[in-house]
Amino acid sequence: MSHINVVYPYIAVLLRGLGMTLAFTVGCAIVGSLGGFVLSLLRMSSNRLVKAATGFYVEFFRGTPLLIQLFWMFFCLPVVFNVSIAPAVSVLLSLTLYMVAITSETFRGALRSIASEQHDASMALGLTPRVKILYVIFPQGLLRATPPLLSNVISLFKESALISSVGIADLMFVGQNISNNTARPLEFLTAVGVIYFLVAFPLTRLVGVVESRLLRRYAY
Repeated sequence: MSHINVVYPYIAVLLRGLGMTLAFTVGCAIVGSLGGFVLSLLRMSSNRLVKAATGFYVEFFRGTPLLIQLFWMFFCLPVVFNVSIAPAVSVLLSLTLYMVAITSETFRGALRSIASEQHDASMALGLTPRVKILYVIFPQGLLRATPPLLSNVISLFKESALISSVGIADLMFVGQNISNNTARPLEFLTAVGVIYFLVAFPLTRLVGVVESRLLRRYAY
């Protein structure tokens, strides 16, 4: 018989694991989104070599399981380069590179939706490419990309449960350890699932609010 009361003494430990999960998610989401914007610009380059290289990068990281990427960074990268890589570093690299790939497609779609008149007006005003990108293209692209970007962050948050497989003390790792030590997997794995849901569900609702209110008013 399950007794959910056995979870209460471990709530603080589970929340510390959640803090680790959120730290990796937020950090990799920010860096990955910025890298994704840069990559989206490169994918729209007129240079065929650049387009081919960036296209291969995106398709590779989107087309292979994140768990394989994580294991490769953790187990294979140190062997290939003969260096010692901390588990946290391998996790940061894996999640960030994955986030760059998926957000680049989000930004590419958003940038393509910007009217050509915006580019023509920037040229007519004599704006440099850097100024045009920073002050004309990026703000509009970011606004259009906000709902799918938030969805990407939610996906990253859920996918981050995989980092427990390399020994990072995130929410999933802590929950598994407690359930193994107490022999109460039903209670603790259920609690972990509930915590993930309580974090992810408000974010999914936020996506709908942003899309229905902000974008309809300001983006078009």
